[in-house]
Amino acid sequence: MVWSMKVTRNTPDQLIIDDIPWLIGIFLIVFTLIFVTIGLFLLSEVLLFGLAFGLIGGGVGFGAFTAFVRRVQLILNRPLDSITIRTRSLFGYCEVRHDLSSLSRAVLETTTSSKGATLYRPTLMLDKGMSAGAHPIVTSYTNTGGPRRMVDAINRWL
Repeated sequence: MVWSMKVTRNTPDQLIIDDIPWLIGIFLIVFTLIFVTIGLFLLSEVLLFGLAFGLIGGGVGFGAFTAFVRRVQLILNRPLDSITIRTRSLFGYCEVRHDLSSLSRAVLETTTSSKGATLYRPTLMLDKGMSAGAHPIVTSYTNTGGPRRMVDAINRWL
């Protein structure tokens, strides 16, 4: 959810950008709890309907939570010559590292939605080494201004 990304440290030696999707996480937890609660109340009236309502609604909420709630942290560190992209979700932690000296710029990758809207995501362009090529910071695209702000912050820092 790139629209909530913000710069948490910006010094000549280090740039840290964090995305902690609090709003969507809280919304999905409340959504899940509402369906499970209603399902529990319906158990006393119509057993199968209450059970199905709670399990299906709770399952959809839980599935959406696991799919969409990911903490992403980008760390650019000059003294260590490193780029670190950390991703944490309900099911695990992933850390990808590259050499900062290979980074030429950040760009906006674009795609078009099924409704014709243009969607964006921030991507790092590495020109050298074994990691040469485009490296998206996040997997999802969005139509908000977050990716542009992130790309601008990275390019200004470079």
